[in-house]
Amino acid sequence: MLYLGLMLLRVDIEDKLMGNKHLLHNLQFFVDDGEKVGVVGRNGVGKTTLFNVLAGLDTEFEGQIDLKKGLRMIATAQEHHNIGDVSALQYILDRLPDYKRLKNIIDTYPETMGDNMRKIHEYSEALELFGHKNYYDVEDRLMQNLAKYQIDEKKALMPMTGLSGGQKRFVELILVQFSEPDLALIDEPTNHMDYIAKKAFIEWLEAAKHACLIITHDRDVLEKVDRIIDLKDKKAFPYKGNYSAYLKQNTTNTTNQLQSYEIAQKTMANLRSQIAYAIARAPGYAGKSANNPFIVMRDRLRKELAELEAANPKPSFWIDQESAAALNPKTTANYEKFKAKNIKIDKQTEGERATTLLTLNGVQLGYDANPLFAPASFALQSAERLHIIGRNGAGKTTLVRAIANGVRGEKIPTLIKGTITPGHHIRLNMYEQEMDDKLLELTLYEAIESIYRDFDLAINPQNIMRSMGDYLFEPAVDSQILVKNLSGGQKARLQLIRMLINKPNLLILDEPTNHLDLPSIEELENALKPYHGAIIYISHDSYFARNLGGKELKISK
Repeated sequence: MLYLGLMLLRVDIEDKLMGNKHLLHNLQFFVDDGEKVGVVGRNGVGKTTLFNVLAGLDTEFEGQIDLKKGLRMIATAQEHHNIGDVSALQYILDRLPDYKRLKNIIDTYPETMGDNMRKIHEYSEALELFGHKNYYDVEDRLMQNLAKYQIDEKKALMPMTGLSGGQKRFVELILVQFSEPDLALIDEPTNHMDYIAKKAFIEWLEAAKHACLIITHDRDVLEKVDRIIDLKDKKAFPYKGNYSAYLKQNTTNTTNQLQSYEIAQKTMANLRSQIAYAIARAPGYAGKSANNPFIVMRDRLRKELAELEAANPKPSFWIDQESAAALNPKTTANYEKFKAKNIKIDKQTEGERATTLLTLNGVQLGYDANPLFAPASFALQSAERLHIIGRNGAGKTTLVRAIANGVRGEKIPTLIKGTITPGHHIRLNMYEQEMDDKLLELTLYEAIESIYRDFDLAINPQNIMRSMGDYLFEPAVDSQILVKNLSGGQKARLQLIRMLINKPNLLILDEPTNHLDLPSIEELENALKPYHGAIIYISHDSYFARNLGGKELKISK
């Protein structure tokens, strides 16, 4: 991809706090005209907060945001409150640059302008500008593009409030695509997209002439950007090129950081030893004494140590697993010693004898006797993987929920025909796209306690706190946060706790990589590779599907 190099945006955030949490400090970066920039970072580092600052929705920060004069910037909205009964189509039209004003002139002036030359001139200019912006057929083109994201005419004309969260996300993307801004801020665009909608988005991204700043951990999208900004340690670290280039540069930078950090650690350890020696040689001199050389030595070394500690805070070390495997043994040892904390998932390495865990024979599901897809049949053995693919609305989630109902011996309200037969001693657990409603009003501590209780597991504070720590929660800080107030990534990690807590031998995963950051996605992939149980999964992440592998079941009518 080529871009012009004219700077649109320069960001210099000295400090940004969220409550008592120091999110951003001395963060600086820029965006050039036409440039596609991916923004990555661990869950909770402040990516969405940064976008809110750039969009002007959050002004509580110290620093400066410099925009090119006359810059047209648009940001995808995360919430859609107070929009009334406006339809998805009208929601987009009302927000297109000048559309509402021009349409009003074109529709009303012919009846009121008469011989008023000012109005005649405004009407003539409106007609010309309306044509210049290609607005005469914009409604038809909007309908065609909404259809690519499976928002048909009926849904496009219904109140926006009746759309799902994923559908509202697609409406926001269409708004960006038709607004022709200089810079678009796009937050997690491909979450909830099927493979065809995702392909359409990536094709649009590659063809778009304007700049885009995109928060995403979708590796397929990151392969198409010009530059990646990694938010970590409160700062922004830029990397030229796409995801593949980022991984190589990140490996080089991280290994260099590891070496520098190790040297600093050894220097500080040596200083501490010298301080201990000075103290030992001057017993009885707890305070200052200009006449005792060891006290002078102690104070000088303590000052050096304090300065060195301040200059060498521990960075967040992360190297992708493929690059990490190629490190030399010494660097590998340092990386394992100092790398950033990651989620700890029980590898589930306990082998089980080969057996048929699940059989589907001619299963067809639907609503009001209207089938969603053609009859599906398969048998799943221990250690096998089955990748279910199909368009949004084809019935993928309906199918895995029916399987879960069948395994648990529950009624399957969507079953039209066919049988779902679980094997003996099957233990199933499921990762769903949406959090269980009953957990939303609980605190994190209460939610994990409830999960332990659901599976008849021993409940004690130590187990609950350990589960929090293993999945990157801070027990002292996060335990009393309501689940409904957790971030998307935090909710995803709570889902993982629930999914693996009872050592199942059949896992069902419904879009598990949505909301997870890159290290957590990789950790999930690593945990699932040696898993001896069977896995049924729905995912439009091509990297995840390649890493997990298995048979494919495509469902459609």
